[in-house]
Amino acid sequence: MSRPLKFLHLTTFYPPYSFGGDAVYLYRLCHALGDAGHHVDVVHCVDSYHLFHPGEPPIAVDEHPNVRRHELRSGMGWLSPLLTQQTGRPILKGAKIRRLLRDHDYDVIHYHNVSLLGPAVLSMDTPGRRTVKLYTTHEHWLVCPMHVLWKFDRAPCAKPECLRCVLHGRRPPQLWRYTGMLRQASRHVDAFVAPSRFTAAMHAERGFSQPLEHLPHFLDRVDEDWKRPGPRPHERPYFLFAGRLERIKGLQTVIPLWADVHEADLLIAGTGTYENELRALAGSNPRLKFLGALPQRALGPLYHHAIASIVSSLTYETFCMISLEAFARRTPVLARNIGPLPEVIHESGGGLLYRNDAEMLEAVRRLAGDPQLRDELGNSGYDAFTAKWTREAHLEQYFDLIARIAMRKFGELRWSNTSPREALIMEEAVT
Repeated sequence: MSRPLKFLHLTTFYPPYSFGGDAVYLYRLCHALGDAGHHVDVVHCVDSYHLFHPGEPPIAVDEHPNVRRHELRSGMGWLSPLLTQQTGRPILKGAKIRRLLRDHDYDVIHYHNVSLLGPAVLSMDTPGRRTVKLYTTHEHWLVCPMHVLWKFDRAPCAKPECLRCVLHGRRPPQLWRYTGMLRQASRHVDAFVAPSRFTAAMHAERGFSQPLEHLPHFLDRVDEDWKRPGPRPHERPYFLFAGRLERIKGLQTVIPLWADVHEADLLIAGTGTYENELRALAGSNPRLKFLGALPQRALGPLYHHAIASIVSSLTYETFCMISLEAFARRTPVLARNIGPLPEVIHESGGGLLYRNDAEMLEAVRRLAGDPQLRDELGNSGYDAFTAKWTREAHLEQYFDLIARIAMRKFGELRWSNTSPREALIMEEAVT
């Protein structure tokens, strides 16, 4: 028998103080660990959230009895994330993190989006240093000061020009990136994890010093809303775009095409800094509907009844959670042929890829005019989802990785009554 494990997750954003898919993944992981009886602490920076959103979060989330949130609030507002962004150190919030590490004997420390906690946080340890330490690359922050490999706010980054790109993006340069701080801090992490093979390859290509393991994301608790998806939310046939309304998500390349699409509407779920420009671009087209920010529970019926979910990202995602959310409802995905999106589509057989506007229009018309094709692709996506991207599949790989690291690092699983023979078998598997 194994005792419950103690986890510490460190991140910049966590629901409800969050914006993107990295926080949604972590929220799901923490609740899955909590459901399994493990003890989970999450450290996140409210100061950083308020840097981008001065008010309180618009959407509340459910808390879990086994998951404790530890909010970092310095009382100094924007100065806290700015100091970290410049120095690479959690200057005004490090004391609380060190206190947690001192007071709790964590089995696993897992880093996520720590851009505004700083690379120095990777070198923090529990006093006994008997902890497995992981880092998940939700963004390309380890190799890109703009996080998303989106160069000069106009194209995917093919050749780094980081200083010019940062200045163009009106962000202060980070002097620590020109030192050995990240390389030295990364040595304190036992395994870096990429949710797609593409992301792992990009980090290696950009010179990141540590190898990356592949551990795809997952989607949780969808079977019930698939069985009872709810009534159709929109009378006419429609495609769905769900995600942040930012320039890099590429919706501005889709909206103009809808002047020539009369077979179906386009429903747009989400909000972001580019929303006003997108609404202006949509003009008075009655086939374009902006739905605003929606809770996860409201997205299920939207996915289920859509002809397809559109993923139009212009640059390199690290994964594609939108695809999983669609596949779980037997809905195909229409995705731009860039980054990890082809990887997800090819592994699932659950959608179509496009390279330009003409190919996208052709795919939209194929899917709108051929319900059988739509259903075949949706069923393939669902089958791949149930085999590869569920909570159970993810946790099996997650705990296998933790066990392999522990055996390599300590020669034992300190939380388990593993027999000497079982330990030997595991050690042989590692070596």
